[in-house]
Amino acid sequence: MIPTAHIEVKEQEIIAKTVLMPGDPLRAKFIADTFLENVEKFNNVRNIFGYTGTYKGRRISVMASGMGMPSIGIYSYELFKFYGVENIIRIGSCGAYTADLNLYDVILASEAWSESTYAKVQGGYDKDVIAASSKLNDKLEKIANDLGIKIHKERIHSSDVFYRENFEEYKDIYKNHGCTVVEMEAFALFHNAKVLGKNAACLLTVSDNLVTHELTTSEERQKSFTNMMKIALELAE
Repeated sequence: MIPTAHIEVKEQEIIAKTVLMPGDPLRAKFIADTFLENVEKFNNVRNIFGYTGTYKGRRISVMASGMGMPSIGIYSYELFKFYGVENIIRIGSCGAYTADLNLYDVILASEAWSESTYAKVQGGYDKDVIAASSKLNDKLEKIANDLGIKIHKERIHSSDVFYRENFEEYKDIYKNHGCTVVEMEAFALFHNAKVLGKNAACLLTVSDNLVTHELTTSEERQKSFTNMMKIALELAE
């Protein structure tokens, strides 16, 4: 097969049917180095690292998405459309909109609300909420329960903007739309899965809290958010 513009692998079967997708390429490398065996690196284009290996003897891939909906929109679409991927689980960080959530809490997105036009432009979808795949969420909830890891199932906010001029708008988003955390990718991922008949989910770890002003370091975000990784890795086949 001919490689796509952003993923250089030439043999479709090198990529597993299930892909974990952190935003940070170094988080993808950390997962491959820490949890996987028999690792093969399949992508290096633009330093968006992709790896396939085995977890407890079962195959799984991990590949970075970059930051924001346009970026994950490209990579998840190519994986779904051209490389035979069936399931993508975003594993990323998020900011909490409520003091009820603490640093390192694990969030499972039930659905994503967004002001983004990504879904409308890509496929004519004009609603502002897209649900995660219930099939994957059911599996992830069961895995978390079996592992004894507490998760919070929440509606999340997928934002196009990291630095808002009116920072206090998050209070209205929490109040009016029921979003308890914010990140920047899941809405586009869920839309691509919906359009292509695939499955997508999103696990997040709280990296900062907009109410209490607690926050983690960049190194902690890269290496310490292991509970969500352990949950997602159990989807290896």
